[in-house]
Amino acid sequence: MSEFKPFHLAFPIRDIEETRAFYGGLLGCQIGRNTDKWIDFDFFGHQLSAHVKPDELAQAKTNSVDGKNVPVRHFGAILPWEEWHELADKLKEHGIEFVIEPYIRFEGEVGEQATMFFLDPSGNALEFKSFKDPSQIFAN
Repeated sequence: MSEFKPFHLAFPIRDIEETRAFYGGLLGCQIGRNTDKWIDFDFFGHQLSAHVKPDELAQAKTNSVDGKNVPVRHFGAILPWEEWHELADKLKEHGIEFVIEPYIRFEGEVGEQATMFFLDPSGNALEFKSFKDPSQIFAN
């Protein structure tokens, strides 16, 4: 793999404080610059900018993947295997309602991965995944 290059993603939210509590509190993302209209987060080494723009929020359409309804518009992070499991347990303990419950895809096969989908307080879909063998992230 090449040198790590963080990405930047801007997305709409309905409320700064509930977003701060979710990303900063529950997910543990460091808070960066912010105003009453937007807030930046260190999202696992990447920069997220959440902008208060409720009229831009819309429920993501889904595609069937492995018989599950995956939100087409989503973002997230690929975590180390143990960190993914710790996050899944933490989310369950906090009563997060999953769009797709944590599970293992391609178990015992090339590309074996853990994945889960849930929504932030504004309805933005997030996917967190982990690969049993990180060198297989782009394997086909």
